[in-house]
Amino acid sequence: MPEPREAGTRAILDALLDGDPAQSLDFDHLLDGLGRRAFGMLLFVAALPAFIPIPVGGALSGPLIMLVAAQLLVGMGHPWLPGFIARLGPKRQSLARFERIVDPWLARLERIVRPRLTVVLDHPLASAFTGLLLLLLGLLLALPIPLTNYLLGGLILLYALTLLERDGALMLVAWALGIVALVTTGALSGGLIAAMQPWIDKLT
Repeated sequence: MPEPREAGTRAILDALLDGDPAQSLDFDHLLDGLGRRAFGMLLFVAALPAFIPIPVGGALSGPLIMLVAAQLLVGMGHPWLPGFIARLGPKRQSLARFERIVDPWLARLERIVRPRLTVVLDHPLASAFTGLLLLLLGLLLALPIPLTNYLLGGLILLYALTLLERDGALMLVAWALGIVALVTTGALSGGLIAAMQPWIDKLT
C-alpha cells in the first residue's frame, strides 16, 4: 500500500493560521516537526520581507536566506537558528495577508507539484548545489539592486515550494531559473556600475 502523501504547503499554512491573528509565530514553532522540509518553510518565511514595499525588504530577507543556504551547502539535516532569531517570526495576520495573495497560485501549483525525484533534494551533492545557488541569490537579494526584490523573492518561494512539496523535478526547474537569474542580475548590475562610473569618478 502506498504511503499517504504528506501535507502540502497550503495545508501547512492553514494550520499555522489557526489561532490569534495578533500572535507572533516564532521560527522554532514554524520549523517544529518538519524534518528536512523545515528548510522549505524557513525559506518561505524568510522571503516574505522581500515583498514588503520598503527599501530594506531585501536586506531583511537576504541574510536569513543565506543562513538557510549555508546549512544546505554543508549538508545539515535540519535547520539551525541562533536563539535570538529562533524567537522571532511573523504575526499570524501578516502571514494571513500573504497567504491570501499566494493561495490561488499555490492551488494551481499543487495540482501538478508532488513528491518525486527526491534524490535531487536529498543527495548531498544536489543539496550542496541548491545551497550554493540560494547563497548567491540571497546575496543578490540583500544588495540594493533596483527592481529585483519581487523577482528574486518569487524565485526563493519556488525553491521553498520544491522543498516543502518534496518535488525534485520542480527543483531542476528552480536550478535552471536560479542560474538564469544569477547571470542576468550579474550582467545588469555590471552594466549599471559601468554606466555610473563617470559620475563616481567625478565624485571621487
